[in-house]
Amino acid sequence: MGTFQIKGGRKLKGEITPQGAKNEALQIICATLLTPEKVTISNIPDILDVNKLIDILSDLGVTVQRKGPGSYTFQADDLNLEYLESDLFKEKGGSLRGSIMIVGPLLARFGKGYIPKPGGDKIGRRRLDTHFSGFQNLGATFRYEPGESFYGVEAKKLKGTYMLLDEASVTGTANIVMAAALAEGTTTIYNAACEPYLQQLCDMINRMGGKISGIGSNLLTIEGVKELEGCEHRVLPDMIEIGSWIGMAAMTSSEITIKNVQYEKLGVIPNVFRKMGIQMEHRNDDIYIPAQDHYEIENYIDGSILTIADAPWPGFTPDLLSIALVVATQARGSVLIHQKMFESRLFFVDKLIDMGAQIILCDPHRATVIGLDKQTSLRATTMTSPDIRAGISLLIAALSAEGISTIHNIEQIDRGYENIDGRLKAIGAEIIRLD
Repeated sequence: MGTFQIKGGRKLKGEITPQGAKNEALQIICATLLTPEKVTISNIPDILDVNKLIDILSDLGVTVQRKGPGSYTFQADDLNLEYLESDLFKEKGGSLRGSIMIVGPLLARFGKGYIPKPGGDKIGRRRLDTHFSGFQNLGATFRYEPGESFYGVEAKKLKGTYMLLDEASVTGTANIVMAAALAEGTTTIYNAACEPYLQQLCDMINRMGGKISGIGSNLLTIEGVKELEGCEHRVLPDMIEIGSWIGMAAMTSSEITIKNVQYEKLGVIPNVFRKMGIQMEHRNDDIYIPAQDHYEIENYIDGSILTIADAPWPGFTPDLLSIALVVATQARGSVLIHQKMFESRLFFVDKLIDMGAQIILCDPHRATVIGLDKQTSLRATTMTSPDIRAGISLLIAALSAEGISTIHNIEQIDRGYENIDGRLKAIGAEIIRLD
């Protein structure tokens, strides 16, 4: 288990470039299974979860070639589908939540797809019903082996249909879209997720010869085609990392420029942090955050406490609620953080309370944060990262705290953040990685 040691209380300064978007990359890499032709993808982040998925595709028989940093070609022209029922696949696929998205394209091309119960963050229940209900709507037969926690879908032919999703699941929508792209007839998906990641996937499939309309809305129409071609695709900058760096700059009173953010794809993210009092400027395609000794949380116009809650896009992404919470600990004012989607994601606040933060955990979904206004610094401590987003939040807290903090289980952070210690050192952080 790896460990970070962080000497906090230092102001950082400089430029930092966000990696490619983790959540988009997982979808896009799975979409390479839709065609036997070569697909080239650039700006792929070098992180554990993405590398695990590339490894699974390679074991499946996809020819994977690394062309340079973040650039790969994938060609799925000679697959070994027997691998899907092997013990090795059950082990590797079960350790990665994103592996669920190989099922849609495999079902579309080969009439079957299998997946062990995926792993990932320990942040509460994460249902797979949306995925498999969508496949069943397209005509697939679902089977489940409880003893092995193993799922499968099979179909001689998928047929387009109308469906209303029970939740706007991003990965569920992506999986169904990939399956419907090669189905016979037209598929209409209502209550579809419309995150930029999903928009990128749909745009890529269209460049491959697909016919998807309604992109960016919650009503997608997919006209199935017989086959798809190869293409080139570039992954967006990671909006979660961009939000993380905004929070880090505020917590450490640092002057930071976040480069090449594709600002128009960030939605409400900058405005949510502005409501927390964080100053920032949109310069060309960069975000400049000046050094701030204080930042004050807005109240609503009737004087009531601000609530920051997650919601389906274009609402605030749940992946940034942990960042908003830790940033609030050093703000002037109070805020209610409402995590609607996952019932275990706020449990990391006990570590922040140990560091001196004033937080009331109301229930598994809500926490009230009373900001310290930087009058009292957080205290250095020893922590263990429970998941990716809590891990980066604890790292930001450690960067602002006085003294030397230790964070164990940093593999969780490495799952979502590329070379994070090296990039932080480049802007002045004192951070050491220990085995």
